[in-house]
Amino acid sequence: MQLLDKVAVVTGGGRGLGRAYCEAMAKEGAAIVAADIRDTADTVATIEAAGGQAVGTNLDVASMESCQAMADLAVEKYGRIDVLINNAALYGDISGGRFDQITEDQWDRVMTVNVKGIWQCCKACVPALRQAGGGSIVNISSLAATYGMPYALDYATSKAAVIGISRSLARELGRDWIRVNTVAPSAVLTEGTDSFMGEKRDKALQVIAAGQALQSNLTTDDMVGTIIFLASDASKFVSGQTVMVDGGTVLL
Repeated sequence: MQLLDKVAVVTGGGRGLGRAYCEAMAKEGAAIVAADIRDTADTVATIEAAGGQAVGTNLDVASMESCQAMADLAVEKYGRIDVLINNAALYGDISGGRFDQITEDQWDRVMTVNVKGIWQCCKACVPALRQAGGGSIVNISSLAATYGMPYALDYATSKAAVIGISRSLARELGRDWIRVNTVAPSAVLTEGTDSFMGEKRDKALQVIAAGQALQSNLTTDDMVGTIIFLASDASKFVSGQTVMVDGGTVLL
């Protein structure tokens, strides 16, 4: 087991990619803290039914108090934090449109959750990672940040900021042996993608797949191997990197 005896905090762990990360890491031996503004009961139940360890907690990444409560719960329950997966983001709940039609309220909400939220979760969890002697932070960005995404300037901008956060924190936290990396996927077949794309979903997914070297749309299963690698000691000398999981769209 690649994550045996590690404690992993996963934000946005109630559904979609976050739930997939929780379940996959639990299978690799990690104790999971599944945190989400949505209910995480199903995630926890699935992990426990498979013989794993998990606890769920309500999390609003826009609230520093909520982020700190999440970190405190992890330490209280399991005694440490080794891994933080910053997955929570506004995506399916926002409206696409031309850049000059995006409302100021939506812009601010996207930046608060997708950018400030990661900063606050790191602030809350890094002391425990330091206490544990180091660990791994994995921030979830998007193909939107590296390829460009029309009609979603707020989302694309926020995900570009995620890459900047990872690179800067990698340099700042390296002395503590805390690795910070980014994963940037293409559109993944999740509830959030369905909601964001709406009636244009099928056509959009066809166009996305056609632009890839590997012409198939990503599923949650396609993502978990990269997450496990970056969370585990297999990547103990990898930091500040952006790993594209996009079927060969952006070739770095």
